[in-house]
Amino acid sequence: MPASLLNKNSLMNSFLCSEKRHLIITGNRGSGKTTLLNSIASADIRTRAEKGKYVYLCDSRSGMAEKIGIFSAGTEGTENRMKICREGFLGLGISAVKSCIESENIFAVIDEIGYLETQCEEYCQALEQLFETKRIIAVVRKQEIPFLQKIVERDDAFVIDLDNPFGNVGLVIMASGEGKRFGGNKLAADFRGRPLITHILKSSEQIFKKRIVVTRHESIAQICQENNVEVILHDLPYRNDTIRLGVQCMGDTNSCAFCPGDQPLLSAETLQSLVIASASQSENCFRLKYGETVGAPNIFPRKLYGELLNLPEKKGGNYIIKKHPEMLKFISTRDEYELMDIDTREDIVRLQEYDC
Repeated sequence: MPASLLNKNSLMNSFLCSEKRHLIITGNRGSGKTTLLNSIASADIRTRAEKGKYVYLCDSRSGMAEKIGIFSAGTEGTENRMKICREGFLGLGISAVKSCIESENIFAVIDEIGYLETQCEEYCQALEQLFETKRIIAVVRKQEIPFLQKIVERDDAFVIDLDNPFGNVGLVIMASGEGKRFGGNKLAADFRGRPLITHILKSSEQIFKKRIVVTRHESIAQICQENNVEVILHDLPYRNDTIRLGVQCMGDTNSCAFCPGDQPLLSAETLQSLVIASASQSENCFRLKYGETVGAPNIFPRKLYGELLNLPEKKGGNYIIKKHPEMLKFISTRDEYELMDIDTREDIVRLQEYDC
């Protein structure tokens, strides 16, 4: 999924809810790392290139800049075509890092840590001290260099890879309810000028690797087909049947979200937060929370697919969450209305009146 779709608020929500110490932004050239960083915070230490000539390290606190690299035209390939100027790192570079360490700010922001930085052992040591002293938001170049990989693989780092920011997460939209309390097929009912089911179809666009709607209603299947969303039409009776049919279609996804079709105020921003969190910590389950209220969607890692396929009759995802409480993490919603579903006709009137 393109990084241009990434909402910075979604990213920061995922990061803060993760309770990780550092935020690392990585990706290949042109993936938008610096643009994203600049939208989040101003860099304390940054690099600036003079194309085909030099790379400078800039200290935002002092306003000073020094050369840290000289372009080497004779170097083969497109990577690492700069020769290091150690004096820049040993002078201004280390001084800038020390200023960050001594600062009263909680976070230090760096754009970027790349190939040249790894060529100066003393500067790398200073950066390691900074990571232990402050919380860091940093752009890290995506390259198989031990020091760079060490940063990305830190246990206390939340990593967003802009080459694939939403990871490999699937979505099953649960649309098999009979609507007994509503008095009919609520997912086809009008909500703000269009069928209720279309709201989750819209908010989940371009976020998930794979989406599928599981329903017993031919009218809902028709709406999904008109919106180019894959659908399974079935006549099986229970919630565990709906989950099983969805999981069977998830292929090689690393995790899978299960979302009711009747939460019309669930935002794309919140769905992004869930998916980014799961992409960064794919071993965990995730669910939404507002204050003390918890709700759907829920995300399950691939290692629990077997249990989802074999749920007891009439059981849903909560049955598995209760078996594995140590795997559960929460993502906060912006307001309580995102968690509200529609069970009655009164509900649909009340939620339509909410100004979101």
